[in-house]
Amino acid sequence: MPRKMIAFLFAAAVALSAAAQAPATTTSVPPATTSTIVTDADSHETREAFGSMLRRYPTEVARVLKLDPSLMTNQSYLANYPALASFLAQHPEVSHSPGFYLRDISVPDDGTRETAPERVWRSTMEGLAIFSVFALITAVLIWLVRTIIDHRRWSRISKVQAEVHNKLMDRFTTNDELLAYIQTPAGKRFLESAPLSLDAGPRAVSAPIGRVLWSVQVGLVLAAAGFGLQIVSRNVEKTVSQPLFAMGILALSIGVGFVVSAIVAYVLSRKLGLLEPATSTSSAD
Repeated sequence: MPRKMIAFLFAAAVALSAAAQAPATTTSVPPATTSTIVTDADSHETREAFGSMLRRYPTEVARVLKLDPSLMTNQSYLANYPALASFLAQHPEVSHSPGFYLRDISVPDDGTRETAPERVWRSTMEGLAIFSVFALITAVLIWLVRTIIDHRRWSRISKVQAEVHNKLMDRFTTNDELLAYIQTPAGKRFLESAPLSLDAGPRAVSAPIGRVLWSVQVGLVLAAAGFGLQIVSRNVEKTVSQPLFAMGILALSIGVGFVVSAIVAYVLSRKLGLLEPATSTSSAD
């Protein structure tokens, strides 16, 4: 009887020890068999969720975190934003790589979030500004040179006419001869002539045709440039095509405006009779 009791007690002790060791074995198996793998898709999902979290707060919160990422681990700062603190506690990888998870947050005047259209617009505006300054300086220089040349020509013609007048008056011995010459048509035209009116007639007749032709040429060139920009905008990236498309529309509109203005100027010139002298001259020839 004592032997049976001892065997029973020994079997019970073995069963209890096995039961005590069983939970430890089952709890240690899951960590050994399961593993957490962070993929690139998970990172992008976390970034989107983090962005949605930041949009619940004022914009300054996201900008402050981008300027000072150490605040993500500052519990005194995060105490004011419980939901943000809970999200960062669940996703510690955000504070480890703040540049990736805050990439879509733009900070004013940091110069790191300039998009491709902004770069194209900035380069275009800089080019237009430089071209405008160059064109303005060139136009002023051309105007000055032309003014100086016209003044020298006017001075030379005026001097020649003054010498001719003096020589002609010296040939008249009496006042009666001078008065008789002045009363003749040739004398009136000679005495009333001015240096600047010698070649005014032909310029007035040819001015409308020259302006019409110039407007048509400029309009066609700008329209062709606009069509070219439209074609180029369809064959480049979307971020760069928008500025090119806008510039193409602008150039095309200006070109069409020049052509329309040339047509209107031609019609008005015919109605006002500004083209009749050129027509009569060609018919007389």
